[in-house]
Amino acid sequence: MKAYTKETQALISPDSALQLLKDGNIRFQEKTKSDRDLMEQVKDTSLGQYPYATILSCIDSRVSSELIFDQGIGDIFSARIAGNFVNEDILGSMEFACKLAGTKLILVLGHTACGAVKGACDDVKLGNLTRMLLKIKPAVNGVTSPEDVSLRNSSNIDFVNEVAKKNVELTIDKISEDSQVLKEMQANGEIKIVGGMYDINSGAVNFYDEN
Repeated sequence: MKAYTKETQALISPDSALQLLKDGNIRFQEKTKSDRDLMEQVKDTSLGQYPYATILSCIDSRVSSELIFDQGIGDIFSARIAGNFVNEDILGSMEFACKLAGTKLILVLGHTACGAVKGACDDVKLGNLTRMLLKIKPAVNGVTSPEDVSLRNSSNIDFVNEVAKKNVELTIDKISEDSQVLKEMQANGEIKIVGGMYDINSGAVNFYDEN
């Protein structure tokens, strides 16, 4: 399987980019990964890269985008930060990836049982982690059920997973709010910005909020 070229990247639409990720995740689940020579792809991409998607995901060791979507070298841009939220630097990276490098899709990928989300739910205080988790607190506050304070913590995995999903939704909103470049590209149909949740038990990604 060859790496993408400028020509093959240009043929991919936002919709087909999303389908490529969906197909890749099915291969991952079914253990039928594509036959690719990674060292050949190293050679193919030595003079340039033409990824078709940009994925923002958590640093969680169980959630490697290249693996769970069965992607090779040069296929995707992968931005990772605990809690998969955006800041100025990540937005700048996304603008580079889409406007200058030609990717057609941004996927904000959360996952079940997220440690960063659990920390935000429990209001953890620890060095720089304290300020980082504040970025996720709007998602905690955005999930209104259950109202019982004793159930709004990491011991309630259903609550944790609802907060993780809300965090993805709020992150998608923030991308459009804080990046005029990406907002215009999406409005013009040049890119799609979508969300998804990876299930650490099944290996499946549930895609939602397709824009």
